[in-house]
Amino acid sequence: MFVRITRMKRLLVAGVAALMVIACSVSVKKSGSERLVIPAGSYEDTLRFLYSLSPHQWPAPFIDSGVQWQELGKIPASPLENVKDSLRLQIALGKALFFDPRLSGSNQISCATCHQPELSWTDGRRRSLGHEQRENRRNSPGLLNVWYYNRLFWDGRSADLEDQSFGPINSESEMHSDMPEVMRKLRRIPGYRALFDSAFAGEGINPETLSQALATFQRTLVSAAADFDRFLEGDKQAMSDEALRGLHIFRTKARCMNCHNGPLLTDNDFHNLGLSRYQLDHEDLGLYYFTHKAEDAGKFKTPSLRDVMRTGPWMHNGMFDNMEVLMSRYISGMPHQVAVGDQVNDSLFPRPDRLIKRLVLTSREKEDLIAFLESITAPPPPIELPELPK
Repeated sequence: MFVRITRMKRLLVAGVAALMVIACSVSVKKSGSERLVIPAGSYEDTLRFLYSLSPHQWPAPFIDSGVQWQELGKIPASPLENVKDSLRLQIALGKALFFDPRLSGSNQISCATCHQPELSWTDGRRRSLGHEQRENRRNSPGLLNVWYYNRLFWDGRSADLEDQSFGPINSESEMHSDMPEVMRKLRRIPGYRALFDSAFAGEGINPETLSQALATFQRTLVSAAADFDRFLEGDKQAMSDEALRGLHIFRTKARCMNCHNGPLLTDNDFHNLGLSRYQLDHEDLGLYYFTHKAEDAGKFKTPSLRDVMRTGPWMHNGMFDNMEVLMSRYISGMPHQVAVGDQVNDSLFPRPDRLIKRLVLTSREKEDLIAFLESITAPPPPIELPELPK
């Protein structure tokens, strides 16, 4: 059979691909009278052919009205890629500071305590441990590609990496120190005086140069290429049949592209998934604490799905340590808290995001989705640990 479709109606291609479980050929209109002929083959062969095309020819994703989205793509380079050589001294200084526990009040906690390179720059815990091994409020997010986010922390309270560095250092529960004390410590270390002089000639050791060095180092952290990237670069066997089916489900009937789109699979926005536990133990209203807007209660940052299979436990509170369980919760529409009594008219009672909906997926489709997540996951690039200044 032959199906003729204009490029403005790519949505139909998704349906064609989903139904083609028997051998057939499909002719897709590209421009004018030109036709793209999909060769006969299995469902997986059809998907492999369709997704081997340029992304603008892929089957249209299922996107809700009003959602701004980008197509998936290869891992982008660091924003410092073309100037890394000129910033090498700042990067080296920032790297030393990142791994130095002397930035903490106890001299035992560094940035790397909660962001370990071998764990894709997370710590593998439900919630990170801070001063005196006390459990913090939230899960420690990974730092690969952290430069991509518009706002930082789960609640978006920092606008950039420079500002973000002040948070953990000054936090009572995390590094349990403050900037004046950190400055005094660093100024007493000859090795740091030399590094700061080299990286910031004439500016000295101060909160601004420290935060800039830390931010510059973190902007060099980029995910390694995964199977999906190799597939996009032309290696058409880089993704398994299961992962290809998962890619198609991810973009279509699972509706994941509404929030997880673009090369890093995040919309850079905030959403309420129903996990804020309003007026219960471990309540966390997320973005509301920063904006103080009732409509932001219960919203948290959409994390990138790059390397997601290595960054569990997942969610802002680390409540899911099993991807199959997490996937099942998404399929069920997530656990929405029901308003009772005075909560019905409470402006702060978190209302679940309109994009979270119950799905109808088979067990195999769920497995295929996880296979796709594996295909966008790669071991972290190796890093040589710095020798700390003396």
